[in-house]
Amino acid sequence: MNHERSDLAAKIQPDIPHAARIWNYWMGGKDNFEADRAAGDAVAQVYPDIVKMAVQSRGFLVRAVGHLAGEAGISQFLDIGTGLPTMQNTHEVAQSINAASRIVYVDNDPLVLVHARALLRNTTPEGVTAYVDGDYHEPELIVSDAHNVLDFTKPIAVMFMGVLGYVEDFELMRSIVGRVMDSVPSGSYLVLWDGTATGEAVAEGSDKLAESGAVPYYLRSLEEMASCFEGLEMVEPGLAPISQWHDEAGPFIDAHGAVARKP
Repeated sequence: MNHERSDLAAKIQPDIPHAARIWNYWMGGKDNFEADRAAGDAVAQVYPDIVKMAVQSRGFLVRAVGHLAGEAGISQFLDIGTGLPTMQNTHEVAQSINAASRIVYVDNDPLVLVHARALLRNTTPEGVTAYVDGDYHEPELIVSDAHNVLDFTKPIAVMFMGVLGYVEDFELMRSIVGRVMDSVPSGSYLVLWDGTATGEAVAEGSDKLAESGAVPYYLRSLEEMASCFEGLEMVEPGLAPISQWHDEAGPFIDAHGAVARKP
């Protein structure tokens, strides 16, 4: 295990801004480097709400997972593109409601993998928390690995939390979502959010991110976001700013998401 962790650490490139570390910086974390902070500051200078978006995204996760683990009775979660561990991770929220919840995290970032041990700690003896080194461009491999932990004859909550904006081609993005959802049974749920092209400042922030040398983030239209949920049954209030999903008092954010059930 130590040898494996050393190999992963060697793959980290501190001089190149990286999405997971930039997001960690915006959320007030410490797992980032100077290049990440410079890129994050460049975006925040033209779009200050990016920091608010980072914080609000965690609120959306907490509310969505809380609803699914509680009211919807879901006990299995497949969190794809989870990023660096922060406070109130998916397994912590789910297992606080249902102690037997089973969670599979998926990511392929070397720094995230170095932190996998922290992410793998269950909060309950009954629960299961596992980690898959995988790329969402290969959904069939992710599903194959997840079969080792999750029971695909029972409902699963599939989560893409702000990560699919790094896919330039929208039809490919839809294909990734569709292929994972095709693999889960009736009664499963999709939880998905991404940044949206709903303001000039957020578009300028997206441009600054690309100029910084980080992987570009492609904003989606509301119509594109809605199409990701075609054939699914939206949970109220449907597609909404993530800050206002099950929180009517939340501020407007240029990021929209929804929770929807597979019939």
